[in-house]
Amino acid sequence: MIERRPFNELGGANLGWLRTRHHFSFADYSDRRRMNWGRLRVWNDDEIEPNTGFPLHPHADMEIITYVREGAITHRDSLGNEGRTEAGDVQVMSAGTGIRHAEYNLEPAVTKIFQIWILPSTGGGEPIWGTKPFPRGDRSGAFVTLASGKPGDDGALPIRGDARVLGANLKAGETAEYRLGAKRHGYLVPASGSVKVNGVEIGARDGAAITDVDVVNVTALTDSEVILVDVI
Repeated sequence: MIERRPFNELGGANLGWLRTRHHFSFADYSDRRRMNWGRLRVWNDDEIEPNTGFPLHPHADMEIITYVREGAITHRDSLGNEGRTEAGDVQVMSAGTGIRHAEYNLEPAVTKIFQIWILPSTGGGEPIWGTKPFPRGDRSGAFVTLASGKPGDDGALPIRGDARVLGANLKAGETAEYRLGAKRHGYLVPASGSVKVNGVEIGARDGAAITDVDVVNVTALTDSEVILVDVI
């Protein structure tokens, strides 16, 4: 089953400095039908104005993956970590027993991100933050694992859980395949472009909720950048 969730039907808010859409219930948006997708709890589509951002605030027992679509995000946290993650790259914060962090757009233009939260397999653990470049050219025509808690994904940023976050950049007409497994949950969003997922058309920033599918076939209708989450 593949359920299309159109971008223009997502919950969200416009706070002036932040324009956000929520694929799942979050903040003031509540929909009992969309609380999570397996262990995937949050997928926010955020546009952050220059010289603004999220001030210092706490998290615990959550894997928080930030995919930067345009611009850059600057991270600071209570452990003393600080770093800047640019477009196409990824940062991961394993909140563990607890961490406070801030995320700012210190760039001259709007920064656009996907913020993805995954429930860890077990609670606790030392809080960890990391960032890594993932050149878009390296995922041309195929899925590349960006963050993972699965064995063997040594090139990905680590997360605590049976989950993967993947990216692919596809030219119009190209197809990428990912073996999900019928008992798992997939959630796919094109950061740009439009695709067909096992024959179902998914537009830019729409969500595709995937279950009972062994192999996910993604064919680009236009040049597309796609992010896919695989969770139990």
